[in-house]
Amino acid sequence: MLPAQQGYDRAITVFSPDGRLYQVEYAIETVRRGTIAVGIKSKDGIIIAVEEKPRKLQISDTAQKIFQIDDHVGVAAAGYIPDARSQVDNARFFSQSNKLIYDESVDVETIAKHLADQCQQFTQYAGVRPFGVALILGGVDSGGSQLYLTDPSGTYISYDAVAIGSGSDQVTDFLEKNYKADISLQDAAILATASIYIASEEKEGSQHIKMSQIKAATKSFEIISDEQIAKFAKTALERYPSEKS
Repeated sequence: MLPAQQGYDRAITVFSPDGRLYQVEYAIETVRRGTIAVGIKSKDGIIIAVEEKPRKLQISDTAQKIFQIDDHVGVAAAGYIPDARSQVDNARFFSQSNKLIYDESVDVETIAKHLADQCQQFTQYAGVRPFGVALILGGVDSGGSQLYLTDPSGTYISYDAVAIGSGSDQVTDFLEKNYKADISLQDAAILATASIYIASEEKEGSQHIKMSQIKAATKSFEIISDEQIAKFAKTALERYPSEKS
């Protein structure tokens, strides 16, 4: 950092002379250093997958980076996970309130905008810091399958397929080459598994992969079993052998 720019990274509300908010950029860098998370939209629903690296004695039956917001909405996080829990709690309260007030399930975009608005507020006031996490929100609502990304700056964008975390640039290139709009839910799960292999140091096995799905037919969030993920992993390595290396 140039001497003239020093000090502008100490306050969230102060722009640098070249128009940057350094604290927001630092928060986005936290996301880039997190383990990979992937979301893929298919004609049959949504797949959300993450890489988790449990310690040797850690009980890893429950996913630490995949969360359920409502019956029809799930979230994957990359970055500072305690911040993700805070946002997930906020999203759950917002979703339940919407159901009580309007007697209908909340749209995925409405949740994404609500969380993005909260992130933006934490870039605007002194005495707070930006959220150090990005979220992939996937779900099935009245408009069909929906997939959104929120980041610490307060941006929210809709995607067909998206990756966040360490190695996301490589994974994004891979998804751009292999994603098809008419992809099935099973093929989306295989593609998500192959995507995690690209970014991960683990090139075999599936113990480091956690995955969930929301089927369009049922509009119901569910965690995919380790046994099923192992089958997806085997197929992914056969279908995309170049991604193993």
